[in-house]
Amino acid sequence: MSIVIDPDECIGCESCVEICPEVFEMDEDGEKAIVIKEDSTADCVDEAIETCPNEAISK
Repeated sequence: MSIVIDPDECIGCESCVEICPEVFEMDEDGEKAIVIKEDSTADCVDEAIETCPNEAISK
């Protein structure tokens, strides 16, 4: 499993970072979320995917 964020779809709302900070963080500019642990199996990943308003996260 590889967790991916589509940067064209990410609006930088930070919901994934708040829900699952061990897997997601904001980029250097603070504008887009990035994946910091692509192979995570944490339960919070599914919640972050469901919460993303633009459906930018997939696995």
